[in-house]
Amino acid sequence: MTPIPETNPCILLVETDPVLAQQISLDLKESGYDPIAISDAKTALEKVRESRPALIAIDRMLAGESGLQLSAEIRAMGNVAPILMLMARDTVEDRVACLEAGADDYFLKPYRAEEFLRLVHLYLQPEPGGNEQLRFGDLALDLSTRKAIRNGRVIELTMKEFELLKYLMEYPREVLTREQILENVWGYDFMGESNVIEVYIRYLRLKIEHEGEKRLIQTVRGVGYVLREP
Repeated sequence: MTPIPETNPCILLVETDPVLAQQISLDLKESGYDPIAISDAKTALEKVRESRPALIAIDRMLAGESGLQLSAEIRAMGNVAPILMLMARDTVEDRVACLEAGADDYFLKPYRAEEFLRLVHLYLQPEPGGNEQLRFGDLALDLSTRKAIRNGRVIELTMKEFELLKYLMEYPREVLTREQILENVWGYDFMGESNVIEVYIRYLRLKIEHEGEKRLIQTVRGVGYVLREP
């Protein structure tokens, strides 16, 4: 099991099923976390502002408002904490919708404590390497803070944006196929076609290209992407 930091990380759980919420909260607390269980989106947004949780877990099927919309609103606030979506279905469309809403990953119900906690540990473990940085041209990626820096401008990244940019920067000027990216960044292959990679490439470009800065992430049509100067 991954060691838990001395200060218990706060985890916000947004779940409408009180029995399930109680069980997940108990498991999180026993694993050294500080859970806050909320059942509605409005209160959840208030808690995000107040508590700045280290990780947020959201039930996709929230009463009156989908978990996808809540995830998108949290991202619109500028919050980059990892978001895990609790989902009952596992289809390509569900996965894509989850990631497009800003979630970093999803957990498929029924709830299984060991697997859920393993996923939480994965997203909250510190990135090794101290103050190590990856660099390409005028773009730097700080592996300890998970932030990008370009021309002195600090760029906040979500967990998946960080992992995608890190993978591209580890293999500069090398064309990476969509299959390689899915396997190394998401850890699995999508069955059939999906636009998840395209969605996240667009997110990254919007963040790292500012006021005429050169495009560094190039599309290789029909193959994948490459980090190189234009």
